[in-house]
Amino acid sequence: IAQRGQLERILCCLSGYSVGTDSLSKSQIPRLSKVNLFTLFSLWMELFPSAEQQKKSQVKMSRLTVKKSGLVVVKNMTIIGLHCSSTDLHAGQIALIKHGSRLKNCDLYFSRKPCSTCLKMIVNAGVNRISYWPADPEISLQNEASNPMTTDDAKLDAKAVERLKSNSRARVCVLLQPLVCYMVQFIEETSTNFDFIQKIAKSQPDFNTDFYTACRQEKIKEYESLFLISNEETHKQILMTIGLENLCENPYFSNLRQNMKDLVLVLATVAASVPVFGCFGFYSTDSQPANETHHQGLPQEIARHCMIQARLLAYRTEDHKTGVGAIIWAEEKSRSCDGTGAMYFVGCGYNAFPVGSEYADFPHMDDKQKDREIRKFRYIIHAEQNALTFRCREIKPDEKSMIFVTKCPCDECVPLIKGAGIKQIYAGDVDAGKKKADISYMKFGELEGVTKFTWQLNPFHTNALEFHDPMTRESKWFFIFINVFYD
Repeated sequence: IAQRGQLERILCCLSGYSVGTDSLSKSQIPRLSKVNLFTLFSLWMELFPSAEQQKKSQVKMSRLTVKKSGLVVVKNMTIIGLHCSSTDLHAGQIALIKHGSRLKNCDLYFSRKPCSTCLKMIVNAGVNRISYWPADPEISLQNEASNPMTTDDAKLDAKAVERLKSNSRARVCVLLQPLVCYMVQFIEETSTNFDFIQKIAKSQPDFNTDFYTACRQEKIKEYESLFLISNEETHKQILMTIGLENLCENPYFSNLRQNMKDLVLVLATVAASVPVFGCFGFYSTDSQPANETHHQGLPQEIARHCMIQARLLAYRTEDHKTGVGAIIWAEEKSRSCDGTGAMYFVGCGYNAFPVGSEYADFPHMDDKQKDREIRKFRYIIHAEQNALTFRCREIKPDEKSMIFVTKCPCDECVPLIKGAGIKQIYAGDVDAGKKKADISYMKFGELEGVTKFTWQLNPFHTNALEFHDPMTRESKWFFIFINVFYD
């Protein structure tokens, strides 16, 4: 036991975080693995908001219940595509249309095990690996008992998928890595203290961060019902049907369920940090012509969805003090076949040291009292810079492009964003106008030619508790009740 404890502490130190602490130090932070980041993105893409998805969460096709799925396309460990099912096409079919032969040697991360229709095409494209979330597959095996024909057809499809898998050069598998120690605690702490939550708490004297706890619990309940199978026996039956019988024995089964629960908990915690609350949202105070498309903001649900993607990226940071994530999307002139509508992914990044550098190559110090020569600022590649560097699509001047950043862009990044032709910035503004020792945020407020949407109260509403979305009025009274209860 003593040796095991010592080994755990050594591994914790090597991973960059401490053990035995009540509150995590900012200089010792855990990181999300890339595999888990891609998995979380696939789950989150399944929830991409659209008018079609609000009307129908499931599509009935040929007696089968086809569940929506999210898909992340990765090449050389870099995301090159984010997709989700539409009412007409599955996520795998959309990937074929969007990427074609460029899928060769790519890794695909699905939020559901793909059906035989999708699998045969993406295997034929020469993909390297197909990973999927080990729960209910795309052709659902959780159908009503009153319709045995539906269940039989779903089982036939599962058998076809297994046969395609066994005869494929691509590796079709489950990739779930356990979270490093204290990862959930760290994400919960940073989400509670995130700028958006703190701004709500400070702007509303009658509220405190208890509303965040209530929101998080609601998200956990919602996402567990979507991505987990509550009954263990039912889960085992589905795993055996989709060819994962080797995972049905303990300790593999219990470990699998725990890893799945942890990832769903992470997703819910991060999603709650950009909440649907009152009149708060992403609004612009710039005086721009309302009739110009490039200045029109996104629907709040989509803006929040993209900002949560940036928040997930921030947990890959190599910066020991500030984790920043950035993601770039653009909007075509007409709606495409993707479940994302006219929007398409351009690139993403997080703050990190230059590619190929070792841990000790550059300074990590950020103490203002230290010698400026041993501070990190001149060596860190910012999230916005990485998103622009590793973009998979060019930014077209005639299309609306937007970048989502988890904090205010600094003076290094603002000219780059404008020079790249990005039309909109969605960000927080806590540091806007401030000048620090080695980094300043003066240019963000002075920026012209790019529309800025910051997290704030809707400037067109005087009543802070009046909801801009009629569908969220019930939530208003729920949060008022929670506040009164805690008081």
